[in-house]
Amino acid sequence: MISINSVSRPVEIGLRLTGIWPSSYENIFRFIWIIIMISAQIFQYWYIKKHLNFDNLTNLVEGVSTTLPYSLLLFKLITFWNKRGLFKNILTAMAADWTNSSTTKLNINTMISKADLSNRCSQLIIGVYVLAVFAYSSVCIETFRKVEADNFSTKSRELLMKMEFPFASYKSPTYECVLFAQFLQLMFTASAIGMLDALIISLILHVGGQIEMMHQALAEISTKISKHGLPKSTIKQLFTRHHKIIIFTKNIENLFSYIALMQLLCNTFSICCTGFLIIVSLNADHGFTAVTKILFFHVAITLEAFIFCFAGEYVSNKSTSVNNAAYETLWYFLKPSDTRIILLLMIRSQKSLTISAGKFADLSLEGFANILKASASYISVLYAMY
Repeated sequence: MISINSVSRPVEIGLRLTGIWPSSYENIFRFIWIIIMISAQIFQYWYIKKHLNFDNLTNLVEGVSTTLPYSLLLFKLITFWNKRGLFKNILTAMAADWTNSSTTKLNINTMISKADLSNRCSQLIIGVYVLAVFAYSSVCIETFRKVEADNFSTKSRELLMKMEFPFASYKSPTYECVLFAQFLQLMFTASAIGMLDALIISLILHVGGQIEMMHQALAEISTKISKHGLPKSTIKQLFTRHHKIIIFTKNIENLFSYIALMQLLCNTFSICCTGFLIIVSLNADHGFTAVTKILFFHVAITLEAFIFCFAGEYVSNKSTSVNNAAYETLWYFLKPSDTRIILLLMIRSQKSLTISAGKFADLSLEGFANILKASASYISVLYAMY
């Protein structure tokens, strides 16, 4: 029994707590998240509606930059809940891969190596988001104290997130309670975002491990060549494994396609907003403090866009490497019937496997560079308006 899994323990716990992982309590967790997210979104969009003017552009931009990640997370959760059958098929396929790889020591070592890398990446990604929340919250609270001390008025109190409430949230102890509730909500939201980002990294690393195992199987062909040709079991294993890789990648594509589209759109505007706030903060009275507060948030949003684009680039490059691995075998020593089989495998692997953004464009590092370029252009427009 193999105790290691491609999905790390922190990611699995997060999937269970968000009602994505198949369990008997998934509906309860979904209901809790819906109540929490919708309640926050109502107050956030209420604030945006009230400040939907250009008299104080910085407040509007800051409100939008903190609202979009919440809306995006809600969209992700709803998508996963609606496609729970597809996600269950992905988990089943991963479990089957672990079972099948246990027969070969070289295969299991490859799987363990990818699982270990996945675990470290998951911890790093989630840690970055949690650290960003702590840094953002601590700097915000310190700034609020200085502003309140300078103004000698509680009406100048601000919150961690731009929200409009139907009550006087600046009065004590209501203010302290709302501030603490927002901190907890920020922490859970950031952890959920980091967990879902770590999930796609875990899935594409699993695909990479399967492709590397296929490279090993192709390399072993040279040692098995004889006058009787390749064993039928070897040929069948090659095609079966490649077919499973294609199906598994298509399932990831179907699960994350529209999530990736919304991800890129929201990240473009969020990076634009946070970049604009950083530029404006440099000329403010408490410039260094404000920049420190926004910088961690900006890094987390940029990292999120990079993760999705990197996932598409990684899958594309790995899938086309099968063609090169097949060509590097000693196919010219094979019988004509076996050579044709290898050629068919090469032809099928020439079409790269990709993860697209809403079926419109493939995710790639070039796309990530375009996001940064578009965000920079929007920043210049906002700064001109400011």
